[in-house]
Amino acid sequence: MRRLLLAALAATCFVTCVRAQSNASGPFVTPSGELLFARVDGDFVGMLDKQIFDRFGANTLTHFDDVGNANHTITRMLVQSDSGPVLYDFRQHPPLVQRLSKGMTVKRVFWQDDEVVMQGSQGWFRFKSGMLTKLQSSTTTYH
Repeated sequence: MRRLLLAALAATCFVTCVRAQSNASGPFVTPSGELLFARVDGDFVGMLDKQIFDRFGANTLTHFDDVGNANHTITRMLVQSDSGPVLYDFRQHPPLVQRLSKGMTVKRVFWQDDEVVMQGSQGWFRFKSGMLTKLQSSTTTYH
């Protein structure tokens, strides 16, 4: 029953709000400035308006974007790093950078107003207010 509920939840969300995975390095327009990823000394660096704001290790660049409705700017981004996902919130300046406390490979991401729901290699998780929670069965519909 739990698997059926999760499958129905995933199917509903996938059609309406899942953001595709991307490996593009930019530039991207964000409320905080122009975002670009580049390789520096074997790591990736995130740059806003040509100023480095974060550095992370990863073999390849993989990210999931939350695109704002008004002008199609990227408001949030979940980036896969070697040590686990990193959440960037560009709705504030400077952007909020939060490293998730669990090493996992993210498969899908669903964006909500104040949380991120993701399917990882160990199941479904919610990241809200700096806390990562493993989801069990739920009646919540994510869209």
